[in-house]
Formats: sequence, structure tokens, C-alpha cells
Amino acid sequence: MTTTVNGPAEILALAGQDLGHTDWREITQSRVDTFADATDDDQWIHTDPERAATGPFGTTIAHGYLTLSLMIPMFGELLEINGIRMSVNYGLEKVRFPSPVPVGSKIRLSGTVASVEEVKGNGVQMVLDFTVVIDGSDKPACVARAVYRHYA
Repeated sequence: MTTTVNGPAEILALAGQDLGHTDWREITQSRVDTFADATDDDQWIHTDPERAATGPFGTTIAHGYLTLSLMIPMFGELLEINGIRMSVNYGLEKVRFPSPVPVGSKIRLSGTVASVEEVKGNGVQMVLDFTVVIDGSDKPACVARAVYRHYA
């Protein structure tokens, strides 16, 4: 279920809130190949299913940065922010990839608002703790602390 807020005051009130989790999203070979083309990262563990079948993961795996980039659209499933003129991705404080994401697996995002504070320019800064989990796996695919700024 998506949480919806309107304006900086309601964003400030989110501090400490668990935003739940998204729906499952399948990682396809086509998506991995498209990401490889976009980033010029065509390492065989991502793009060569035959070779990867005999490699350390037994199949092709998603790029860590693909998993990280999918947090953006998945975050939109967790939180809808209205009443602001602009939102920016301000950066990441920490990112780790504890487990590879095999092609064909499903992932989803969970998030918690770690903190929210006012910033210059009639804005607020949100710090979020994100975890991407793999369906059926005990270890997360990615854990990250993301920072966003929203301006009214």
C-alpha cells in the first residue's frame, strides 16, 4: 500500500515510519542486457547465460547497480509525495550488495524513513533505509541508505 503525503509538513511527520514493501518485480535477462548496453558493463556473469551456467552463481545475475537503480521506481510504489515543486536524489550514504540477484528471480523493496529535517530553500531532507530482498532468499540483495530532498 502506498503512503501519500502532501507538502513538507507531512513529509516531516514521516520520520521513523515504516513504509512497508513493494510488489515483487521479476529480473529478466532482457532487462540485464539492456542495463549492460546502457552502462558498457557486459561482463559474462551478467550477459552470457551459457558461460554463467558454469560460473560461480550457476546462472546470469543482475548488476549490483541495476538492483540499486530499480530502487527508484520501486520507491514510487512506497511513497507518493504531492504538494512540492521538485524532488532530487541527493545521494547515498551507504550501499552494500550482500547477495547476487539471479536472472529469473523476483525482488521487492522495503523502506523506513530514518529521519527528516528542514533544509534551506523551503525544503526537507529525507534519509531512508532501503532493503531489496530476493523471493526465497534469506540474504538481501541490497541494503542502502538514500538521501532525498523535496522542495515546496
